[in-house]
Amino acid sequence: MTTEPVLRAPRLVALREELTLAEKVGLVTGATMWSTREVPRIGLRRMTFSDGPSGVRGEVWDERRPSLCLPSASALAASWDPGLVARAGTVLAGQAVERGVDVVLGPTINLHRSPRGGRHFEAYSEDPFLTGRTAAAYVAGLQAAGVAACPKHFVGNDSETERQTVDIRVGDRALHEVYLAPFEAAVRAGAWVVMSSYNRVGGTTMTESPLLAEPLKGEWGFDGVVVSDWTAVRSVASASAAQDLAMPGPAGVWAEGLLDAVTAGVVDERVLDDKVDRLLLLAARVGALDGGPARPAPPSVGDGRATAREIAREGLVLLDNDGLLPLGPDADLDIVVVGQAAVHPRIQGGGSATVVPDRVVTPLDGITAALRRSRVTHVLGAANDQVQPLDPDRVTDPVTGGPGVRVRLLDEHDRPLLDELRHTTALTWFGGDAPVARSSTVEVSVRWTPRDGGPARIGFAGVGDGHLTLDGTTVLRARVEPEGHPIESVLVPPGTSTAVEVRAGVPVELVLRFRPSERKESLANATGVTLGAVTSAQEPQRLIAEAAQRAARADVAVVCVGTDAGAEAEGRDRRDLRLPGHQDELVRAVAAANPRTVVVVGSGAPVLTPWRDEVAAVLLSWFAGQEGGTALGEVLAGVAEPGGRLPTTWPAAEADVPVLDVRPVDGVLDYAEGVHVGHRGWLRSGAVPAWPFGHGLGYTTWEVGELRVPERHDARGPGPLRLATAVANTGDRPGKCVLQVYASRPAGGPGYPARTLVGYAVVRSGPGVTVPVEIDVEPRELARRAGDGWVVDPGPLCLAVGRSVTDLPVHATVELV
Repeated sequence: MTTEPVLRAPRLVALREELTLAEKVGLVTGATMWSTREVPRIGLRRMTFSDGPSGVRGEVWDERRPSLCLPSASALAASWDPGLVARAGTVLAGQAVERGVDVVLGPTINLHRSPRGGRHFEAYSEDPFLTGRTAAAYVAGLQAAGVAACPKHFVGNDSETERQTVDIRVGDRALHEVYLAPFEAAVRAGAWVVMSSYNRVGGTTMTESPLLAEPLKGEWGFDGVVVSDWTAVRSVASASAAQDLAMPGPAGVWAEGLLDAVTAGVVDERVLDDKVDRLLLLAARVGALDGGPARPAPPSVGDGRATAREIAREGLVLLDNDGLLPLGPDADLDIVVVGQAAVHPRIQGGGSATVVPDRVVTPLDGITAALRRSRVTHVLGAANDQVQPLDPDRVTDPVTGGPGVRVRLLDEHDRPLLDELRHTTALTWFGGDAPVARSSTVEVSVRWTPRDGGPARIGFAGVGDGHLTLDGTTVLRARVEPEGHPIESVLVPPGTSTAVEVRAGVPVELVLRFRPSERKESLANATGVTLGAVTSAQEPQRLIAEAAQRAARADVAVVCVGTDAGAEAEGRDRRDLRLPGHQDELVRAVAAANPRTVVVVGSGAPVLTPWRDEVAAVLLSWFAGQEGGTALGEVLAGVAEPGGRLPTTWPAAEADVPVLDVRPVDGVLDYAEGVHVGHRGWLRSGAVPAWPFGHGLGYTTWEVGELRVPERHDARGPGPLRLATAVANTGDRPGKCVLQVYASRPAGGPGYPARTLVGYAVVRSGPGVTVPVEIDVEPRELARRAGDGWVVDPGPLCLAVGRSVTDLPVHATVELV
């Protein structure tokens, strides 16, 4: 099915009619890795895209041009606060304007269908309603500043295994009620761009899917641009579908064959005109067309940092607390902070969402600053085996002797094409002007001064052949094979390392010569390599014993644990839900030595917590962004309250998870659970999770009053169903309550979930204050998909209000007519 242009503004139509056929074809095929083509004679400049959704990197992946790093999307959703989400969008729009970016590739609104999904840090929730409402707020905040949002990946890219080819088999009702619903919310919020995904749905690759026409451009009235995920357009035939823009450029199947296909009549030129109309409309919206509106001034960097701290605080979820927290800002305590994550936190997920911030406040920094009267020390406890970039404070340029890293790109004859000083040994080129495509070798040279002496492990991460020397002697020669799609080989490459002996404070010269594996033409200008070290080569048992001994002497132990790039990253799913390495063992040893132990979990998605009943408190910080350490310290001290509530269920045991598998069988992944995803599946199975959807504690207590609803409601009318209640803060501190509304059919019905989230509200009040609350439930939240439309079944509807999907003390019933 083809679609007619939805906007025929005379000025834009006139501009399109001035274009030659070749120019129109050029507009729908990318010019570079990150930009569209310009046509100066009609006043059209190029439009620039940039990865998101938690930071805006711009066209160049370069630590010398830092970007603000907000907390991960799962942390943002954990705030349950659309106003805060909109402010995050506004801050990111400011970052985009500063970098000349017109379209931010975010939000990611695929669902946390299975906790094994490797990219869930970049998505919001297991619930379509919470995801959709969060996405709508993000879109509104970003686009109010004249920068386009690009909700992605439409649709069914809910896991990473075989994501380029997997065929998602999902029933029509689940497709519309669960997986398409967040995209519909984003489109109805006015999204200007939508990204089509790599995978297939119902046997058709998404860049050719009829779903782009219906419901996206038809039923929902989407008047924007459908851009492909990078390299996802695989045939000229996709041009006859409702796909509008093939990225990246300049190479690609449309660039090579679309002009001939239109000339030969294989692709109707009217279909091409629709795509051009949409691109010109986008250009007008983002100010890329002469005579368009001016963009507002971007927020300051300081405002961005403040927003990053606020999101981190509001997303922190206090899962358990036996009364130890808050410690109090004036506490005079001996505090030991344990774990690699305390000093090298994972502030963001791996892959295309990565940005490089100008600073990172670590958990150790934040705790030390917030608890100034306490004595705060750190012990490692246990380390992972990932190759980490070398500490910038411990390396110098071997050429000048000053700070920095010497990087050269060499041609096949070892002649330098680029010789520059960088600030990190973790290097990525993904577009930009560096002559990566013409180079054969990346050479990285540093003088490295080890902090500790004894055994160490050094190595590299990158897909290709590496030769590493230490003071001129070869210590490692290895080939690293790819583990996924070529894009993942650039963005999150696997690594290898070797053991060496070093002396504390004695510098050594390291030189890595890396020859990347052959790249696809569309990725010829993309390479990623890291020269680095494994944090510790010492025996983990000894490190754990040392941590336990130190914890036994402390008043409080704070253990920071989390996932690494091997567990959570774009391009790969998780093998299991355990914390990597020896972290569970570390927590148990510290807790046995000191029952006043707080565990801080840094992950983008659920992990198993077998020690949760052995510790005093558990805090979930997610990937907390560059200011996360400050937020953590403030929450531990009690200067701020943990504001987060779970957007996804956390299991007690992996075997209990109702939807677990993400691995296709013969190329097909069957969504056999239908609409019973996330907490809906948990309720149907009867299994008890560690912590349910919506759960989160604060530092005060709450009481929900009587629920008032009308006796009867016409759900087929335009008006919402209004609920009224009141919430009382019964504690002695100000706080935040996330009041959640769930609907169920007491008489059952045709496949209804046991309980469905249909509304929520954030309530803040001081101690002893009662706040009246009204929540509107929109008609669509009471309907089910049937055939080509939506049906509201008459009869009784039970509404329950509370603070999680299983903590619902107040109920009422309304008769739907």
